[in-house]
Parts: sequence; structure tokens; C-alpha cells
Amino acid sequence: MVKRVRQVPQAQRAKAARDAEKESRLTVAARSVFQRLRGLGGRRITVATGAVVVVAAVAVTGYLLSRDDGKRQLPDTRARHYKDIDACLLTGKNGITAGTTAAEVWQGMQDASLTTHARVSYAPVTGEPSAANARPYLNGLLQRSCDVVLAVGKPEVTAAAQTAPQYQKVDFVLVGDDGAGSKTDAKDAKDAKDAESAKNVTVAHTGDGLRAEIAGAVEREVNARG
Repeated sequence: MVKRVRQVPQAQRAKAARDAEKESRLTVAARSVFQRLRGLGGRRITVATGAVVVVAAVAVTGYLLSRDDGKRQLPDTRARHYKDIDACLLTGKNGITAGTTAAEVWQGMQDASLTTHARVSYAPVTGEPSAANARPYLNGLLQRSCDVVLAVGKPEVTAAAQTAPQYQKVDFVLVGDDGAGSKTDAKDAKDAKDAESAKNVTVAHTGDGLRAEIAGAVEREVNARG
């Protein structure tokens, strides 16, 4: 009966030899250090011992790193890569407080961001609850090159409705029961009604399904931009 002898690849034999040599060097170095410690005493031994611990730790770390098989490290797949498209929300002073319409709209925007990889942000309007006071905040979003602007709250919706015709390259989503915002005077009402028929304006109504409606509206606008 012929006994089969398992052949060890030359590369594996070479690697095993290198590891054995490294381990031998570490052993010799450690033995030499401890022999020197015998000639020391008291405080000098304490200081020297601390140094030995540090040296040993560095040596062990280097040895472990040297045994790395050299496999390529894969990048972190959890990092999300966003498109160069921004969807921005204009809200009242309460922002996206839980339980508010703005909070539900914000959730819909986040849903759309997960699907499209568009960036989302929001800006609350502080101070007087009027369209005039909301306009500077809206202008700030437009100056930040927001591609899709959503507005929640009557003053905010009115300001967005009046501004939309001047920014045809920006898509607006107006949220409200009437989609027209505050109707404090006839001019506001007319501007809001005109905005509803504009090509760059989408009206979303509050109630059941608002989150999904917002997500769908943002997704459509983002996908239309490629």
C-alpha cells in the first residue's frame, strides 16, 4: 500500500519559516531585556518595566500587522452618496415638531431621499406669521439653489405661491387644504390661484396619505431632473 504524502506549497512553507523567524527574534529580544533587569533595583526596575511593556506592545502589534494576508479592505457601504439635487422645506416657527403637518411632510421628504438620494433640508420662519415675513426665508432657500421647494403653513404657502412664477426652473410643492395659503387680501388670493395653474407648482392637500403624496411628488420632480 502506497502512503500518500500531502505536498505543502512552497509559498506556505516560506511564510511559515518567516513567521517562525519573527517569533524567534521576539523571544531572544525579550530574554535579553529581562536579563538586564536583574542588575537593576528599586525605582529603576519600575521605570524599566514600564518601558519594556511599551516596547513589547509595539513589537506584538508590528508582528500581528506583519501577518496580515494583504487582502484589500472594502469601503464602508453604509455611506450614502447623494445626488446634486436639493429639496427644501419652508415651515412655520414650530419647524417639524412631532404631530404637526410639517413633520409629516418632512417624513415624506425623507422617504423620497432614500429612494432618489436627493438631499433634504428645512428652514423654519420665525417672527410675525405673515407672507411678507416668510419671503426672506424663502429667498434664502432659493439662493441656496434648492431645486424643489416645499411650503407648509398659510404665510409660507402664500409667499411660495407668489414667488413661484419668477423661478420657473424651481419646482414648488404647496401644502394646505386649499393649496392657496393665506388669503388676507384679494391680491394674495389671486396670486395663489395663479400659482396653482403654473407648470412648476404642485398642490398637496393635508389629510390621510399626505406623507406618501409628498414622497411621490418629490420623487417625480427629482427623477425628472435626472
